[in-house]
Amino acid sequence: MTVGIDGLDFFALQVRDLEAAAEYCEKNLGLRRAAFSPPHAVVFDTKPVPMAVREPLPGTDLDAGRPGLGIALWFATPDTQALHDHLTANGVEIHTPITESPFGPMFSFAGPEGYALTVHQSQAG
Repeated sequence: MTVGIDGLDFFALQVRDLEAAAEYCEKNLGLRRAAFSPPHAVVFDTKPVPMAVREPLPGTDLDAGRPGLGIALWFATPDTQALHDHLTANGVEIHTPITESPFGPMFSFAGPEGYALTVHQSQAG
């Protein structure tokens, strides 16, 4: 048996205000809630990897610094410019302008509770 991992299977952002973070994801990112979420979390029906926002795990101090410092989360979108325009219209802070990358046009923005999120144009877009 080979020991190792296959890749990312699920991820969650720990947040102070669960419902506000879930609403942010629905309004700004167009995510849909999954049919089931465990207690203290809201899971979204994202593909290929499910995503959630959740209350902090015991011992997590979200006031110790910027959430997710040192972790880069990238998402794909079929239309980078349309998402950028949508986020800007909703008052979301844009960290970096749209630029070309090896993965297509990309930009970074402030996600729920200040997590830095990056989005790039998917191959289908």
